[in-house]
Amino acid sequence: MAGACSTLCLIIITIFIPPLGVFMIAGCGVDFWINVLLTCLGYFPGHIHAFYLEYIYYDRRNRDPLTRASQRPAPGVYSDRIQNGGLRHVPAGQTYGTI
Repeated sequence: MAGACSTLCLIIITIFIPPLGVFMIAGCGVDFWINVLLTCLGYFPGHIHAFYLEYIYYDRRNRDPLTRASQRPAPGVYSDRIQNGGLRHVPAGQTYGTI
């Protein structure tokens, strides 16, 4: 239930302030600044971009980890956090503390 509530709150925030919704899922990166620019140029392009990023984020978050690792990057998304659905991605072959 907490996941549904946070998703609903994020959608409500994005309806009123699209860059804030993008900031909450992507952080202060390229996707955030693109959304700020699109929102300044027109309110609806900012909405479309923000909801697209949120769709990619939650779609990737709900996928199986094996299929998430083998999928192609979403076009127009520059944040690794969105590409991985908010989950950390460790490159194959990289080990920490093991020999």
